[in-house]
Amino acid sequence: MIRLGLIGYPLGHSLSPKLHTAALQACNLQGVYSLSPVEPGDIQSLGILLDQVRSGELTGLNVTIPHKQTVIQLLDELTPRARAIGAVNIIYLKEEKLIGDNTDAPGFLTDLNSFLQVGSAPIEEKSALVLGAGGSARAVVYALEEAGWTTTIAARRIEQAQEFANSNVRVTHYDSLHIAGLLSDLRLIVNTTPLGMYPNTGASPWIDGMDFPKDAALYDLVYNPRETRLVKQARAAGLRATTGAGMLIEQAALSFQLWTGHDIPRSVMASAINGIDR
Repeated sequence: MIRLGLIGYPLGHSLSPKLHTAALQACNLQGVYSLSPVEPGDIQSLGILLDQVRSGELTGLNVTIPHKQTVIQLLDELTPRARAIGAVNIIYLKEEKLIGDNTDAPGFLTDLNSFLQVGSAPIEEKSALVLGAGGSARAVVYALEEAGWTTTIAARRIEQAQEFANSNVRVTHYDSLHIAGLLSDLRLIVNTTPLGMYPNTGASPWIDGMDFPKDAALYDLVYNPRETRLVKQARAAGLRATTGAGMLIEQAALSFQLWTGHDIPRSVMASAINGIDR
C-alpha cells in the first residue's frame, strides 16, 4: 500500500490528491494521497510526519507553503538541486535516510518553456521579475538562472531575497517606486506569492495603479482559481498570461516518479483536474 501526502498550511486549495489518485489508478497501484495541514512553526508535527516516512508508514511527502525551508533541518540529506535552491518540496526514504529534493524548479521550467513557445517568437533579451522571496521563489530563480535569464527579485523582506541572490540575480523593493523603473526591459513576470489563491481570490500581488510592461508574458504560480485576478489583470493589459496548473502537474509527475518509479503521462493528471486553462 502506497501512502503519500502533502504537508503545508493552508491546504484547502490543493489539487494534489486528485493528481496523485489519478496517477495511482493509471498505474494500477493501491494507495492514497492525504493532506496534512501543519501550521507555521509547528516543528513537532512536522517531525511526527517525517518519522512516519522514516518508519515506512508513509511512502513519501510533498511540502508546500510555509514549510519548504523549515523542513530542511529535519532531513538527513538534500539532493544537489535542493541544496542549491535551499528549499524542498518532496521527501522520500533512500537507504534509511530521509532525502529532500525539489521538483518545483524543473516542473516550472518545463511548463514555462511550453507556455512561451505557444504562438510567439523566441525571447532574445531574457529579463524576468520574480514577485516574492519564499521557497517557491527560490526554485523559480534557480530554474530561470539555469535557462539563462537575468532575474530581479521584488521582495518586501529584502534580507530574505538577498540570501539567494547573486551576480545574475538582483534584488529590489516590492513597491511601485522601484519596480516601475524595471518595466520597460521586462520580458517575463513570475508571481511566487500566494496572493490571489483560493479562498482570497480578490487579491492580487500587482501593485494598484502600476502599469504592466507592454512586451512581457506573465506566469502566476497560483493555480486555484483557474484564472486568478493577476492573470485577468495581465490579459486585460494585453499580456499573455497563465496560472501555475501546468507547473503543478509537472512537479507532481516528477514527484510520483521519484516515489514509485512510474513515469506517468501528464495527460492523466491534466484530465484529473479538467485540463489546464490558459
